[in-house]
Amino acid sequence: MKKVTAGLFISLDGVVEAPHLWQFDVFDEDLGAAMIDHLARIDAVLLGRVTYQEWAGYWPNFSGEGGDREYADFINNTPKYVATTTLPRLDWQNSILIEGDVAAAVAALKAGPGGNIGVQGSPTLVRSLLAAGLVDELTLMLHPVVAGRGKRLFDGGGELQRMNLIDSRITGSGVAILTYSPRMQGDG
Repeated sequence: MKKVTAGLFISLDGVVEAPHLWQFDVFDEDLGAAMIDHLARIDAVLLGRVTYQEWAGYWPNFSGEGGDREYADFINNTPKYVATTTLPRLDWQNSILIEGDVAAAVAALKAGPGGNIGVQGSPTLVRSLLAAGLVDELTLMLHPVVAGRGKRLFDGGGELQRMNLIDSRITGSGVAILTYSPRMQGDG
C-alpha cells in the first residue's frame, strides 16, 4: 500500500504560512538534498485549494534555473489531486479535482498502484488527513526563526495524537528535519 507523506516548512512558533517570507537565509544544500530525496519517493501530489491557487499561478510559468527548475519540472508533470469544494475546474496541467469525501478519495488513492503520495504545503489538508488517520509520515522542517504571525499547523482544536520520531537530521544552517509517523494503539 502507498504511503501519504506530508512535508511542511515550520517556524519555531509553529507558523507554516508563507515560508518564503522567513526561510530565505537557511535554505542550504542539505535542505535542498532532503527535498529532492522526498520528491524521488512520490509520484502523486495532494494539494489544498489555497496552495493549488498560489502554485497554479506561479509554477506553470516558471522560467528560472537550478533547484527551482527541477521542482517546477516535477510539480508541473506530476499528477496533482486537489481537495476543494469551491473550485469548479482546474486549469493547471495534470490536476485532478477530488470530488466528494476527501478522506475516502485519499484512502482509495492509497490503495491504488504506484508510489507514495506527497502532500505539499496545504496545512489545513494535512490537519484533516492526520485527524482521519491517513498520514503515514509527517516531516517538519523546523527553521530557526520565530515568524511572529501567520497560520499555524495545529490550531489547538484537535484531538491528542501521539507520534513516533522515525528520522531526524540537522542541516548545516540549523534547520531540523524531523520525520514522524503516527503512533498506533499499543505502540510504546
